[in-house]
Amino acid sequence: MVDMDWKRKMVSSDIPNSPKLSSKLHVTIPSPFSKLLPAVTSSPISCSAPSLCSAYELYLRLPELRNLWSSRDFPQWTSEPILKPALQALEISFRLIFAVSSDTRPYINHREWNRRLDSLVTNQIQILAAISEEDEEDAPVSDVRSSSSLLPQIATWRRSEALGKKILSTIDNEMRRCKYTLGLGEQNIAGKPNLRYDSICRPNELYSLKDNPYADHIDNQENQTLYIIHQILESWIYASRNLLNRIVSSIEDERFDKASDDVYLLEKIWKLLAEIEDLHMLMDPEDFLKLKKQLQIKSTGKNDAFCFRSRGLVELMKMSKDLRQKVPTVLAVEVDPTGGPRLQEAAMKLYSRKSDECDKIHLLQGMQAVEAAAKSFFFSYRQLVAAMMGSAETNATASQESCDSLSQIFMEPTYYPSLDAAKTFLGEFWSHLG
Repeated sequence: MVDMDWKRKMVSSDIPNSPKLSSKLHVTIPSPFSKLLPAVTSSPISCSAPSLCSAYELYLRLPELRNLWSSRDFPQWTSEPILKPALQALEISFRLIFAVSSDTRPYINHREWNRRLDSLVTNQIQILAAISEEDEEDAPVSDVRSSSSLLPQIATWRRSEALGKKILSTIDNEMRRCKYTLGLGEQNIAGKPNLRYDSICRPNELYSLKDNPYADHIDNQENQTLYIIHQILESWIYASRNLLNRIVSSIEDERFDKASDDVYLLEKIWKLLAEIEDLHMLMDPEDFLKLKKQLQIKSTGKNDAFCFRSRGLVELMKMSKDLRQKVPTVLAVEVDPTGGPRLQEAAMKLYSRKSDECDKIHLLQGMQAVEAAAKSFFFSYRQLVAAMMGSAETNATASQESCDSLSQIFMEPTYYPSLDAAKTFLGEFWSHLG
């Protein structure tokens, strides 16, 4: 098994060219979570029943959205598979701003909504800018600004003017290191070319998907809010999967500096997904629970957390976890078929030697950062479900033999035991000095 088998026994340092590491130092490598983790024979990450997943996709009109995400209008533009769904997530976020600003219910916390939406849009723009910084010369640009985006309307409408102008200022600030800007009405003092936003994002086609199948016969404002939040979520999930494909390709081509940059972007996106989910906390509790009944959303009681109805999220988690299979490639060693600490020793050499291989260290650190962010997402999601629907809802998804699937995910042992063992050994070494 790749990067998963290492002997839990006394190990000694035998790192050449590292005289500081004493061969007399012995450390017992711990077996993490061995008492806490329930006996699980299969991965806790699996989709809900096909009928539930299909109902979820039809509610969000994902087949139509997927056509927009996957369209390749500029085949020579290598960043299009990542930037297109990310830009569409941003545009859908503008629709959420409109929906919240138009909400006339007197008991809605508009101040906090504005703060959260400001943060949400800002974080998305920061990620978009980071991706755009590395764009080659083949990005489609022009001198024409967008004529279809909702942002210029948001910046001029009385109810959303302050937030809209703040977003325009954020675009100017975050895109300053890029060769182009988004062309959504920002000042663009530097006079950079505009990304062909309308051709890439297709705002009009996105807007045609503004209503879900239940919009006509469910009288509940939270129906629209729930719908938009999850469209934003799914758009970023799709972008993340394409980003992961690029990370794997960069590692296989030994472009570790590029893979390192992208893996930290992936960590940020996992944190962004958690921020998107947290928007549910601003929905009115009674209206939300009423909507839950109207949409006939209920748990099957068989490890069926609601997030597992997203096939994209489940696949994203599996792909993020499978990054561990690339550790031998990064360390340039083969896995010891006898289960010996070959990977651990290579990792200790890398951490102590540094030299001209810092990109590898950054990449390995980024992989572990992705693991932490992904597990944090599911931990936060479990707490969110309890806060929104009551703790009985989370307990209902647990079987008699084990805890619920969400708990199993964040209680799993580390995905990188060799890196964990290497750091444990080095930590013990330095703690025994002097």
